[in-house]
Amino acid sequence: MLQKDDMIGFSSLADFLGGKTEDPERYEVEVSAVEDSVCLHIPYTVVKARWDDPVVRDFVLQQATIRLRDIYGSFAEQVRLANKWGESEPFIRRIHDVMSEPVVVADMDDDIQDIAEKMVQHSTSSVVVLNDSDQLIGIITEKDLVQRVVARGLGAGTVAHEIMTRHPYIIARDAYYYEAMSSFLMNGVKHLPVMERGRVVGMVTLSDLLRKKNRGTLELLQTVEQSTVETIHELKPAMYDVLGNLIQDGIPTVHTLEVMTKLYDRLVRHGIELAIAEVGEAPVPFAWYMMGSGGRKEQFMLTDQDHFLVYEGGDEAGIEREVVDEYFEKLGEAIVRCLEAAGYKRCKGLMMASEAQWRGTLDGWMERLRSWGLRATNENVLLAHNFLAFRFVYGNEVLHDQFVAGVKDQLEKSRIFLYRMAELEKEQSVPTFDHPIRALFRMKRESVDLKKQALFPFHHCLQLLCARKGMVGGGSPLEQIEELVKLNVLSETTADELRFAYDSILRIRVDRGWEAYRKGQESSSLVDFTHLRTKDKEELLLAMKTIKALQHQAVAMN
Repeated sequence: MLQKDDMIGFSSLADFLGGKTEDPERYEVEVSAVEDSVCLHIPYTVVKARWDDPVVRDFVLQQATIRLRDIYGSFAEQVRLANKWGESEPFIRRIHDVMSEPVVVADMDDDIQDIAEKMVQHSTSSVVVLNDSDQLIGIITEKDLVQRVVARGLGAGTVAHEIMTRHPYIIARDAYYYEAMSSFLMNGVKHLPVMERGRVVGMVTLSDLLRKKNRGTLELLQTVEQSTVETIHELKPAMYDVLGNLIQDGIPTVHTLEVMTKLYDRLVRHGIELAIAEVGEAPVPFAWYMMGSGGRKEQFMLTDQDHFLVYEGGDEAGIEREVVDEYFEKLGEAIVRCLEAAGYKRCKGLMMASEAQWRGTLDGWMERLRSWGLRATNENVLLAHNFLAFRFVYGNEVLHDQFVAGVKDQLEKSRIFLYRMAELEKEQSVPTFDHPIRALFRMKRESVDLKKQALFPFHHCLQLLCARKGMVGGGSPLEQIEELVKLNVLSETTADELRFAYDSILRIRVDRGWEAYRKGQESSSLVDFTHLRTKDKEELLLAMKTIKALQHQAVAMN
């Protein structure tokens, strides 16, 4: 998998490094592009002629080092997983092992009556719709027939392209089991056409995967919206079961967090709906936001509640402000109770919508932000860091857009506040590790706090860089990095290093947090080097250096 500006194939690396190659041109690389690409071909003879140039030589060696690190890292990880879990596990099992074939197809102009009969005949819950060139253009499932045909009173004469789902989610034939499971969870579908070289070769369903590895995921998805205030507590163990299986199966940490974020979002949305059912429908539009780890999409276990409410004042609807405020006071308290019943602890710092300072009208929030800017104390700066991790989860999207626009405007007017954020970050420098990687056992510093000394500086610096560019609300750290690259704030090389650092720290944090939970111990972000594997120590050291460099960049732009 290559990213933009990556290099393809070093024709003869051994020749560059002083070895002898009789026929360097025989080392060829076959590349398949999955989207339109523009490539610059540099002949081997040109590179060879320029090899004595230090700039060219250093660049090629740097690229080779990165490539070799990735190759050996990937190889070692796959060997470890293969030895640990065996070939039956999701890291090894491919979609072609579980898909159904041949796939049942229909033409775009086929009558739905014929399609229904074909589905019954083949005992299938879906058909794929192809055009005259045998290219996939849609899918029809049993659900589509019920909702778009039966419910509307349609019948014979209706054709496939009128009721099919266009541009369905797809998956490659050689994709991994966990990729399909993640697609089902994250996209809310139950059928994935399997593709190979642009053609449909099979179908994989959620039921197919659960038959191979039934771990209660289907039951969990079905019971979230069915739970009540009295039963919602039953979802936490089920979600932890999913988390435990993702960790046990060796699924990449970032991918694991994506899956869990989707599940937790469904949980909190349902909690809000239960709260609304308790206090009644809102008199005016509102928006509910998560902050902290939930806002950054890196919550792997249920943590303290961290959220706030924004709502309209009621003037346009002719509703008295007191009535509006009283309703959202009750709603905020009800949301906290419902989420507490689901397993979220109350925030010790009272950063919850049940508190007056964490709910208010749009105008009230703008005044609150303006006051933070005018009084840029250390406390207000820390509040702002937590606040700037906000993510819209439930409510009115128009109001959300107005809120984001208002936050951007306040940041633009409070440049001194951004200056104070940078100054405070400068005072809390990331620890320096001067010793060689292999000498970690002899380091004077025996531990590091992953949250306070690594993740917090990482998040704060990204927030600072984003805020200077008017970027606020809803982005995970990886999404923020991507946007900063587009704005030329970060180079591609720096972005890769930051992604690697973030993934390394998160993996250690998630593994240790889960292990502590399984043992019934108090989870801690403090990591003792003597308890880490050599590979983890090396990656942690590299990650800390990368974050320190990010911190230098963020405060230097002040």
